[in-house]
Amino acid sequence: MQDPPPTGETPDSGPIAPMCNPKGSPSQQDDDSRGGEVIRSLDDLPEDICRRIHTRMSLQNAARLACASHTFRRSWRCYPNLDLRQRTLGLNGDHISKVDHILQNHSGIGMKKLRIELFDCDKVDPCYISSWLRVAVTAGIEELTLYLPATPEDEAYYSFPYSLLFNGSENSIRYLDIGICAFRPTAGLGRWRSLAILSLSNVLIADDELEGLLYNCAALEHLGLLNCPEIVCLKIPCLLWRLRVLRVSLCRNLQVIDSNAPNISIFHFSGSLVSISFGSALQVKNVHMECLEFGQSNIVLHARTKLLSYAPNVETLVISSPNEMTSTPTLSRKFLHLKYLHISLIGNEAISPDYDYLSLVSFLEASPRLETFILEIRQPCMEHESVLWNAPQLRRLPQQCHTSLKSVTIVGFSSAKSLVELT
Repeated sequence: MQDPPPTGETPDSGPIAPMCNPKGSPSQQDDDSRGGEVIRSLDDLPEDICRRIHTRMSLQNAARLACASHTFRRSWRCYPNLDLRQRTLGLNGDHISKVDHILQNHSGIGMKKLRIELFDCDKVDPCYISSWLRVAVTAGIEELTLYLPATPEDEAYYSFPYSLLFNGSENSIRYLDIGICAFRPTAGLGRWRSLAILSLSNVLIADDELEGLLYNCAALEHLGLLNCPEIVCLKIPCLLWRLRVLRVSLCRNLQVIDSNAPNISIFHFSGSLVSISFGSALQVKNVHMECLEFGQSNIVLHARTKLLSYAPNVETLVISSPNEMTSTPTLSRKFLHLKYLHISLIGNEAISPDYDYLSLVSFLEASPRLETFILEIRQPCMEHESVLWNAPQLRRLPQQCHTSLKSVTIVGFSSAKSLVELT
């Protein structure tokens, strides 16, 4: 049985400030007899203790406490972690007005994290956003998340005030996640010395602007790009030797990914196939590739014929395709380090009857260390030749010994002849 926590502590939060005692209580009499100082109300607590208590509380509880004490009200003006999403605030009314009220009453001092997501709003005046950022983005801020409402195609995106990030915060900010705005980095403002995670979603940023930005982020470890329509050629400089994770999704005009960062180990890609190069990097171990557009995606074909040229040491490979028009060829090049392979063929229409499921054996034969193989097939109807029709002659391949293989899972198994032959 666990011992009870010592006086002045809780199991969850550790040491806490002494609680107020009613006048004349035994503990107060003991304190009086020792000449100790007695705290009779919340406002008697030292300000640094109030701030420590505040930082351990949720946003809603911290706000309620600020309403009950002048000391905590002053502490509230320096509350460090503001998560101003609608669900966090528990709002049913005007989200923008509430965010504005909170930030206009914040001093900006001590701000560490700010998260604003306005997906639920129809529109927001750019003046509001700029004023919020002027309050929050100060020296010492570490994390900033800002997602604006969806912008109609005939309206201009809000232009993020890039220069605000260079008022001292360039030395402290570690996490920057912005969405649905224009982000136009300006040359010559300086370097981000601490930025480790950068995520841009539905952001307008040109090739040269992004390349210049990356040159000033030597500490970057994680880069995520989602639906950035102006990016055509993504160039990642070699000085990003700390970069481990690269995620690129649905950048519809992207044609080239040219990375010289030497230590990328996780690469996730979603969209139409593009030219991919990782230079001399040999650290890419985890690859996820997904094509969401129905048609001749042939991303499985790409994985077998091209992936080894830029990720020869891949250990985990996850592929998702809505359709494959060309069967997987048998090649001499091998996945010498591949241990986990998950292939998903999931489409809104029938998978092309021209695709030979048996050709997937090419991956098995080329992966001597493979331990887990998952094949997932989902389609509304099947157009392949069925073993239930006229009892066709099944093909048999020479027997192979897969000594490392421990688990095989097939989801969506059907009577397609080539799928039966694969098993």
